[in-house]
Amino acid sequence: MKWILPHPALSAMLLVVWLLMANAISVGGIVIGTILAIVLPKFTQPFWPNRPRVRFGRAFAAYLCIVLLDIVIANFQVARLILFRRNRDLRSRWLVVPIELNSPEAITVLAGTISLTPGTVSSDVSADGRYLLVHALDVPDAGAEVDRIKARYEARLQRVFA
Repeated sequence: MKWILPHPALSAMLLVVWLLMANAISVGGIVIGTILAIVLPKFTQPFWPNRPRVRFGRAFAAYLCIVLLDIVIANFQVARLILFRRNRDLRSRWLVVPIELNSPEAITVLAGTISLTPGTVSSDVSADGRYLLVHALDVPDAGAEVDRIKARYEARLQRVFA
């Protein structure tokens, strides 16, 4: 089965994205989406020699729920900051977050998660992949924010990418 679908999760995602882009579920759309879902991963397989192990079970579901909840809460927090706080009262900071993740894919997911959460943007990863540079819109305590990112996101990602 591995020779037909070298990356099953990628194949499933390609099929779903194709059907969403087609904006309709039809036999032709499913056939073309299935062909793309089989062919594209086969062509990109040489570029993925050391695929990371991803657990799509409870760890992934918990991580996804936490991220979605944080995005909703952060939207309200940023709206409150923009509407009711003066610019000079904001405590924006650059944070250097030490990373214990080993996989480049896990580091990319962490950086993407931080950027998806309103009020924070991941800006750079150090050359050795051990530090992530993050800009935060309003942070009273930089150390506490770094600890929150590590405990809330990185620890869960370590379980997902174990």
